[in-house]
Amino acid sequence: MDRQTGRHDSSAAVQPDAAVLVVVHDGDTIINNDIKDTSRWGTLVLAYKTLGVVFGGLVTSPLYVYPSMPLKSPTEDDYLGIYSIMFWTLSLIGVVKYATIALKADDQGEGGTFALYSLLCRNINIGILSSKNASLNTSHSYVNQSKKTSRLGKFCERSLIARRVLLFIAMLGMCMIIGDGVLTPAISVLSAMDGLRARFPSVSKSLVETLSAIVLIVLFLLQKFGTSRVSFLFSPIMGAWTLTTPLVGIYSIIKHYPSIFKAISPHYIVLFFLRNGKQGWIYLGGTVLCITGSEAMFADLGHFNRSSIRIAFFFTIYPSLVLTYAGQTAYLIRNPDDHFDGFYKFIPSAVYWPIFVIATLAAIVASQSLISATFSVIKQSVVLDYFPRVKVVHTSSSKEGEVYSPEVNYILMILCVAVILIFGDGQDIGNAFGVVVTMVMLITTILLTLVMIIIWRTPLALVALYFIVFFVMESVYVSAIFTKIREGGWIPFAISLILAFIMFGWFYGRQRKLEYELTHKIDSARLRTLLMDPGLQRVPGLCFFYTNIQDGLTPILGHYIKNMRSLHKVTVFTTLRYLLVPKVAPGERIVVSKLGLSGVYRCVIRYGYTDKLSLEGDDLVNQVIESLRAHVLHCSNHNSTEESDEISELEEAKLAGVVHIRGKTRFYIGKHCGWFDRTMLAFYEVLHSNCRSALPAMGVPLPQRIEVGMLYEA
Repeated sequence: MDRQTGRHDSSAAVQPDAAVLVVVHDGDTIINNDIKDTSRWGTLVLAYKTLGVVFGGLVTSPLYVYPSMPLKSPTEDDYLGIYSIMFWTLSLIGVVKYATIALKADDQGEGGTFALYSLLCRNINIGILSSKNASLNTSHSYVNQSKKTSRLGKFCERSLIARRVLLFIAMLGMCMIIGDGVLTPAISVLSAMDGLRARFPSVSKSLVETLSAIVLIVLFLLQKFGTSRVSFLFSPIMGAWTLTTPLVGIYSIIKHYPSIFKAISPHYIVLFFLRNGKQGWIYLGGTVLCITGSEAMFADLGHFNRSSIRIAFFFTIYPSLVLTYAGQTAYLIRNPDDHFDGFYKFIPSAVYWPIFVIATLAAIVASQSLISATFSVIKQSVVLDYFPRVKVVHTSSSKEGEVYSPEVNYILMILCVAVILIFGDGQDIGNAFGVVVTMVMLITTILLTLVMIIIWRTPLALVALYFIVFFVMESVYVSAIFTKIREGGWIPFAISLILAFIMFGWFYGRQRKLEYELTHKIDSARLRTLLMDPGLQRVPGLCFFYTNIQDGLTPILGHYIKNMRSLHKVTVFTTLRYLLVPKVAPGERIVVSKLGLSGVYRCVIRYGYTDKLSLEGDDLVNQVIESLRAHVLHCSNHNSTEESDEISELEEAKLAGVVHIRGKTRFYIGKHCGWFDRTMLAFYEVLHSNCRSALPAMGVPLPQRIEVGMLYEA
């Protein structure tokens, strides 16, 4: 395939995903690895910025960990055991799993559970989307295509059940992250505002809940303005929080229990479970919250780089949490009954109000980080056709990842406020939060294990060691938190179940529609026959005819020609192709080709799942025309007369008027359909009727849009 695919590539237009842009050097196939190369100073600046974006949820966890535990008459040994559990959880999951291992499993610089699934799809043929060999963006990845597929990889390729299970796991991970976007703002702001009650016992619980709800409503209403104007404050706020809480912790350690760090010894964990038995296992549902937000280290990798995240975590976040929890535990050993307000009680009176202000601001920043992450996940799901189309607005011209969705924003706001007002008890929200935290960690462990075996080819002994340690550890946490299903733990399951049903219903409907189009597609021979009909008129103008399939043309074309008896003199069959890669280089975005007929062309516009839809309206028309002109010059065999005639035809068609035609299809559900198809396709039709059209998202003016209705028989 020609390196200049943005200009001309006649072979790639039919199956563009079958080719890879590579550089061959000494027999190796390499995709250039250029992961945000920065200087040492630049890396330190990035590390500072991660405080306000990546670590908001993790570093504010001391606000609600101890209050979320249903402790009953805890003793000194109980607190030492709890601190030992938290220390080793932070060390193993935070340091070893995420900071050391998971950050290496990026998908061209992007992280998160969906990036792991994308990485697997591009290396073995398990994805529904066209991802294999789709590494179009020549950065951030090293691909060794000479390796044979492992046995596990071959099994996943052959097994339909295995492919569906992996897709379900990836979807569940996305749903849980969205659930996190509901629960993090609720528990963070509520826990911070609860400091009013600690200082003024006369303040009622309902007043704190109301104030928390008001803060969140204002925060959500401000989302449409973006965060660019205030984001410069995020890192200083989180930096102040990260610095002050361990200082208070050191003061508390010296004053209350200087020997607290003896609890680092794991034997205190063993003694804790021997002494408390089943009750100790139940307490794990609260201790797991100490690692809340650690997934963001991996999920936000695309906005920073490995070095900056690791520097921030190893030198600020991890020490801060270890010292803060040590200080809290030291205070609680001397005041064992204060665990219901385990954070504000250990704050000295002299610095209480400054800490309260910093805590409230830090909770808001942590909430903003998760809200922004939710918008990003929704955008990725929409562009990959896993979620109904919603409006996505880019709120910053300089920051590509800063997006906002009005529909999603208001739904999140309603859910957050409902969680606070209905489940205002910190323990209930903590139980719900624990489910999200443990499930996302477990999903990451499973997918990361597959990456180790299938892609990295890690020795099986090391894979087994990793899997046994983290799968067992996280499974124990999951089992403990599942005992809290009735006490708030059902909230994320309900949210995730609804989202998963929506995603699956939409995905199933889109796949059935694609199957119909592939079965009834119009090939080149059929198109030639249609155009040779003497009753067909070629009218002046330029037509962009949108089709979902590349190997052939949509059956809507035949329906259109049969009824309209016309086709524009220049017709460009256009496919928007979203690939399982984060980004597609601008110069490689447009692929054009001739279809062997006068005035008929194909155009494929390719995007990655984090790309902004940059080609809109007139810009789209101009760039496609420019690509077609270059393609004509390249393929005309130096026949100047032929070149000038074809280029003149393109310009005349553009001046005569541009029209964009897309199908508006519905399923005809006949009597022969089974109950499953009837249910899922009817649900898909409801979603499809209420979602946004794809063309407005491309900035196509209303007078230029034509929708052709057609019934597809299910």
